[in-house]
Amino acid sequence: MSSQIVPFDFGEHHVRVVLIDGEPWFVLADLCRVLSIGNPSEVTRRIRESLGDDALSLTEVIDSLGRKQSATTVSEAGMYEVVIRSDKPEAVAFRRWITSEVLPQIRRTGSYSVQAALSEDEIVHQALAITARRVEQLEAKITADAPKVHFAEAVAASPSTILVGDLAKILRANGAAFGANRLFEKLRADGYLIRRRGSDWNMPTQKSMELGLFEIKESTRQHPDGHVLLTKTPKVTGKGQQYFIEKYAALDQLDLGGAAA
Repeated sequence: MSSQIVPFDFGEHHVRVVLIDGEPWFVLADLCRVLSIGNPSEVTRRIRESLGDDALSLTEVIDSLGRKQSATTVSEAGMYEVVIRSDKPEAVAFRRWITSEVLPQIRRTGSYSVQAALSEDEIVHQALAITARRVEQLEAKITADAPKVHFAEAVAASPSTILVGDLAKILRANGAAFGANRLFEKLRADGYLIRRRGSDWNMPTQKSMELGLFEIKESTRQHPDGHVLLTKTPKVTGKGQQYFIEKYAALDQLDLGGAAA
């Protein structure tokens, strides 16, 4: 079990709460002092009779001189048992304070503290400081990203097209470690190139063409026997280059089934 001591003050009394696995356990001696109960041993006996040993624990705490010592702590249920059985006028105020302020904040933040309310000038000063810091961070990011933005804009505006293999080289230079074959696999898997085998295999899908990511270059080649063969090659447009650089280059690792080809 992990524990953390969270001290707080009720009036003039110092009370220690030990967080054990995130749950508050109260030092019994401190509770008895707050509620003017003079016999902690009798309280321990009553808690054991009503709630059992699970409501009690022997925990290492820090005393008023900064020394480590073992002390009896009670669970939240044990704390309520102590408060409910007390007929002291302090008990009602203590119970209300514990339930409405201390326990909610301990569960929310792991600690309890009372801070003076900030003045309007202090609030404005803090807001301005936070705003200035965020502006500086944003300006630094804009400066750092500027070369990438200019490169992307230049690529997108370029009328030139490139082969998928050339795109793989650009992506490799930008940190995506795979080659042409693996890039073809990725483009087919993501629906940018046709995956079914046939005459249109590796051709751009309708989605790719509508997005303007590819163009199809057609060329002819004459065979020695005189017949002419029409070939089609997918080429990545400037817009497509920017699109795939932004989509793939930032990935540390692509699910491509192994190392780059």
